[in-house]
Formats: sequence, structure tokens, C-alpha cells
Amino acid sequence: MLCACAEHAAPKVEENILPTDYRDEILKQLRLHVDDPVGIRDAYIAEPALRPYGTVSRYVVCVRFDARGKDGRYVGNKDMAAFYYAGRITRIADADRELCGNAAYQPFPELQKLCRELVCKS
Repeated sequence: MLCACAEHAAPKVEENILPTDYRDEILKQLRLHVDDPVGIRDAYIAEPALRPYGTVSRYVVCVRFDARGKDGRYVGNKDMAAFYYAGRITRIADADRELCGNAAYQPFPELQKLCRELVCKS
């Protein structure tokens, strides 16, 4: 009888699949996480890397940028981390030096072109 139950068990999910569309996913998420998504400057992104997350490892993408606050003034560089499970973004949060301090950042010009709408007007 135990064998019959095992046959119908849910397949194991591969937790650490390399994210492929991470840049677009992060653009969509960051639009919701910054006070003013227009005029972001000094934007950088690191490629997905397996990093410790509690007792497990997860793919994390580190992002650094300078955005305006609610008062319209730039607040200074901010580091954020996007966490992935099974190849999909699960959350984005402020990153500390331990998580993203050694990230190999590259320019992220798409973030500097962000607008308020999901599809920007040309």
C-alpha cells in the first residue's frame, strides 16, 4: 500500500533553477518598490548567483540604484536583492553588505529608463 501512495506523490520541485528572464522581472517588481520610478540613475545589476539564505541557498540577483524619494529628491544609492525559487522571483528586499557586498555589478540602463506605466511611451 505504501508503494501506491509513493507513485502519486507530487514531483519534487527543483528549487534552484537559474533565472533566465530576471532583468524584466526585476524591472516590473522595482516599479512597485520605489517611491518614484522615473529618473532612476546609477543603476547596476549583478547576474544571478547562488547565495546562502537561511539554511538553504537560493539564486539572488543584486541591484544598486539611486531613485527619488517621496519628496522628489534623490535618496542615494540603495542595494536591493531579488530572491528566486524554481526560477521565478519570490520577493525583492533591501540587501545588506553581507548579501550583495561582493556582487559583480554591471550597468543596468533599462532601469534608468523606467516609467510609471507597465509599458513606457516612446
